Amino acid sequence: MIKAIIFLVLICSSTLVKAEWFEVVGYASTQGRDTAQARQAAVQDAITQALIFSGATISSVQSIADGVLNQDEIKIKSHGEIQQVNLVSESHEGDNYSVTLHLDIYATHNQCAEQKFNKQIAITQSQLTQPHQARLGQIFDIAKSTSQRLFNTLNERTSTVKPIPYLNTINVREYFAQQFDYNPALIETIATNSNSQYVLLSQITDIAAMDKLNSDYAFWQSDEYARSFKIDFALYDALTYEKVWYQHYATRGVWPFEKTELIDVYSDKFWNTHYGQQIQEVFNKLSQDLNAAVSCIPTKGKILYLNDDQVVINLGRVHGLEPGTVLSIMHQSSIITNRGSVVNSTIQTIDQVKVISVNMQNATAINLNTRPLSNIQLNDIVQVKIKNEDNFSLHN
Repeated sequence: MIKAIIFLVLICSSTLVKAEWFEVVGYASTQGRDTAQARQAAVQDAITQALIFSGATISSVQSIADGVLNQDEIKIKSHGEIQQVNLVSESHEGDNYSVTLHLDIYATHNQCAEQKFNKQIAITQSQLTQPHQARLGQIFDIAKSTSQRLFNTLNERTSTVKPIPYLNTINVREYFAQQFDYNPALIETIATNSNSQYVLLSQITDIAAMDKLNSDYAFWQSDEYARSFKIDFALYDALTYEKVWYQHYATRGVWPFEKTELIDVYSDKFWNTHYGQQIQEVFNKLSQDLNAAVSCIPTKGKILYLNDDQVVINLGRVHGLEPGTVLSIMHQSSIITNRGSVVNSTIQTIDQVKVISVNMQNATAINLNTRPLSNIQLNDIVQVKIKNEDNFSLHN
C-alpha cells in the first residue's frame, strides 16, 4: 500500500485549478531486480506517465523503501500537482511486474492548452551504422526489432504522441549529417503515406561487445560480457522539413549468451535479458522526451479537398478534433535556397474554418467568415486554434 507521498513541485502561482483523475499502468522487468526494485520501477513508470500526460516534465527519480512508496524526491517542472495516489492493483507474471495507480492531479490555469490535441508521428525503421558489430549473436535484425519495440512502447503509453508505424527499409544517414543537406522528399513521402505531422528517424551507432564481466578463473560460469547500445533520434516537421528535435541515448547491459549462440532479437528470451531491458529503458525515456518536445506545439494539418466554403483536412478524431473545433488557415509555399535545398514557408491568413463532422483521420470544416475563402489551395496548412479563455479553471 502506498503510505505517504511528498512531491517537490514547481508550479505557477495561479490558484485556478481543475482536478482530474488518471488511471495508469506501470511496467518493469524483474530481470536483475528483486521484487522491491521491480515494484519501484513500475510505480515510477506509472507516475511518470501520468505526470507527463498532465503536462509535467520529470528531472529526477523517486525513492522507495522496502517496495513501498513513502517519500518522493522527484523534481517536477510542472503545471500540475498530484494530490492523491491509490494503488489499484499489482501483479507479477513471469519476468514482468506491473502496478495500476489511480492519481488525482490538479492542473493549473497556465497548463499548456495545445497538449489536448494529439500529434501523429511516423516511426521509421532504424539503421545500423556498424553492421559488423551484429556478428556477436548474429543480431543483424536488431534495427528492425528495436523499431517495432519502440512503436509498441509509444503506442502503449498515454501521451499526445500517436505513433504510426513506417518500418520500410530506408537510408537515414544523411539526415544525421552536420551539413543538413538532406533530401526532403523522403520526409514528404513518409508523412504523406502515414498521414503524420512529424517523422522520427533513428540510427543505431554502437552495439559492440565490451569488457568481460566474470573472471577467467571462474571456469564453471558461462562467459558474460557488457554490450553497448547507442542510438540517435531526429524528429522532422513534415510541413517545413525542419529538424525540430534531436537526442542521443547511450546505455550498456549484460550480454549473457555464448559467443556462438544465435539470438532471435524478436523473442522474449532476448528482451527479458538485462541488455534487452536496458534498451527498453532507453525507449521509456525516449517516450517521455518526445512527448515533452511536441506536446505544446500547435497541431497542424493540410487541406485535402476544397469546395466553395467547405474544406476537408487530414486531421480527425485521433488528433483530438471534434465538431466545433476552430482552425486557422495558412498559405504554404516552397523556397529554393542558393544551395538547391527546399525550404517550406507559411503565411498566416485571416481565414478560419470550423469543424462540422469528424472521422478518425480527417474532418470537414466550413468557412467562419462572411467573405469567401479566396486564394485557398490544396495542401495549404490548417492549425488548431487555441481559445484564450480559462480552459482549466473550475466552473460553479
